[in-house]
Amino acid sequence: MLTPRFMQGKGDFHTVLKNRVNQYFTDHHRPMTGNFALLFKASLFSILYLLVYVHLVFFTPGVWVAIPECIFFGLLTAAIGFNVMHDGAHGSFSKYSFLNKAAGSSLNFLGGSAIMWNMKHNIIHHTYTNIDGIDDDIEARPWLRFASTQKKLKMHKFQQYYFWFLYALLHLIWIFMTDYQKYFKRKIGTVSLRKMTAYEHFSFWAAKAIYAFMFVALPIMLIGFTKWIIGFLIITMITGLAISIVFQLAHTVEHTEFPMPTEITGKIESEWAIHQIHTTANFATKSKTISWLLGGLNFQIEHHLFPRISHVHYPAISKIIKKTCKEYDVNYIEFPKMGQAILSHIHYLKRLGQLA
Repeated sequence: MLTPRFMQGKGDFHTVLKNRVNQYFTDHHRPMTGNFALLFKASLFSILYLLVYVHLVFFTPGVWVAIPECIFFGLLTAAIGFNVMHDGAHGSFSKYSFLNKAAGSSLNFLGGSAIMWNMKHNIIHHTYTNIDGIDDDIEARPWLRFASTQKKLKMHKFQQYYFWFLYALLHLIWIFMTDYQKYFKRKIGTVSLRKMTAYEHFSFWAAKAIYAFMFVALPIMLIGFTKWIIGFLIITMITGLAISIVFQLAHTVEHTEFPMPTEITGKIESEWAIHQIHTTANFATKSKTISWLLGGLNFQIEHHLFPRISHVHYPAISKIIKKTCKEYDVNYIEFPKMGQAILSHIHYLKRLGQLA
């Protein structure tokens, strides 16, 4: 499949929206990047991550301490991904490029590849959101059916029950399988990857080697295989479940759309900005705790429209976006509670498992 084009906007919705958001930052004399509070949070999470790692690997706590620590470490891994890596990869963590690069590269120490993430997430997912065959975030075949355009199998009738287990495996599969598949196939979905530089090839393998040493080889040498495999599975499954839930609540819930390009023109029948709003949902935006822990990923509409604005500003600009959507009669999808969004995701999976 060729990457589709978007229709030109018939009105001035996107222009008005950008102007209003830009005016907000001008009026308040604020940079669009992160602030001291974000830097403090990033430092806190990073220090805790290092301390827990050292305690688990070098001090070998007893089982009743190790298991809670592994659970906490898994949640910390997800939190660093949400708050530090994600903003850094988009260039919104800091006004200093070296800090953005450092924050974005933190993914290499979490098991992923910053290079593959940039291609998969920043370029493909953020441009072609919820377009089957292109957006890798809705590709879980044959195990799960996320779009009506995907083939329905008998097991999908039960996907609303077993998806929890598959989500828990995401991080493990990401570390040891999907990054390598993309690397060797030179494709993400149906989209060919651009040619990687020699430095990018080196960086990819160096990151994978460092992670394998820190989280596989060294722990096995120090604490033994059995303790390592139990702890490693707990950590990766907690991380996988956390990131999968947050990612899927943003796009695979009731009311979000999964448009496909027309056969004649190869175009998506809406402009890019409206496409982003129609394929994305917010949840629990009134909860400061959830917003703080998830790095503003509960404000997915704001993020998809303005990915280079740090999540610390999403609560403020969401008011501008809501107002503009209402003026232009653009459907703004939002769930007041995270639990409601989870239920909507379950209902959506159930409906997709039953539809032909």
